[in-house]
Amino acid sequence: MKINHLHRWNCNYQEAVVIQNALRNKLILQDQDLPMPIRTIAGADISYAKGSNIFFAAAILLDYQSMSVIEDCTHIVESTFPYVPGFLSFREGPALLAAFAKLRNKPDAVMFDGQGIAHPRGIGLASHMGLFLDIPAIGCAKTRLCGTHETVENEKGRFTLLHFNNSVCGAVVKTKHNVKPVFISQGHKISLPSAIDIALSCCRGYRLPEPVRKAHLLVNKIRMNYFKTDAD
Repeated sequence: MKINHLHRWNCNYQEAVVIQNALRNKLILQDQDLPMPIRTIAGADISYAKGSNIFFAAAILLDYQSMSVIEDCTHIVESTFPYVPGFLSFREGPALLAAFAKLRNKPDAVMFDGQGIAHPRGIGLASHMGLFLDIPAIGCAKTRLCGTHETVENEKGRFTLLHFNNSVCGAVVKTKHNVKPVFISQGHKISLPSAIDIALSCCRGYRLPEPVRKAHLLVNKIRMNYFKTDAD
């Protein structure tokens, strides 16, 4: 899969802020290049052991209707960017992009285990990676990074809007009855209604939509196998 290399990753905190501010202005927050019907969707996630800088990245391509796996690619690399809240993409981005570069097929859309524009500077992991991949991207986070919202009704499909700096930056979505909601936000080339609809349509009885759930299972598997082999 082709990757657009928009900037270097070897940078410090101050340079990262400048990069985020510049890239934020390039985001497209409406449906663009989103085919109807959607045929494939990718999921992406990162795993690493506590105290380790070895990152395990996965990009997994699914059939949109069945949620069956078409192909998956992984990458293992040592991260050099420190953990700084709000700069997850600089820590995880290079590993994720390396995994995506191995995919033979370009997905119609992609879902990340992270924030889109529901971010203090309006450009989280899903937005940042969406620009590099140049495809519709959705942020599906398990926790809130910024913003406020009302209580969402305890029924699958219900949602309430997430507000930050006097504007809507995402939605708090119930993907299953009696489980915590997920935080859906636009990454790039997608509208919020489409992002919510896609996230819900990808659910198969779990809290997390299948693209990020299956990517999460895959990266944890390769991490455990890596350290098991290392120990042997």
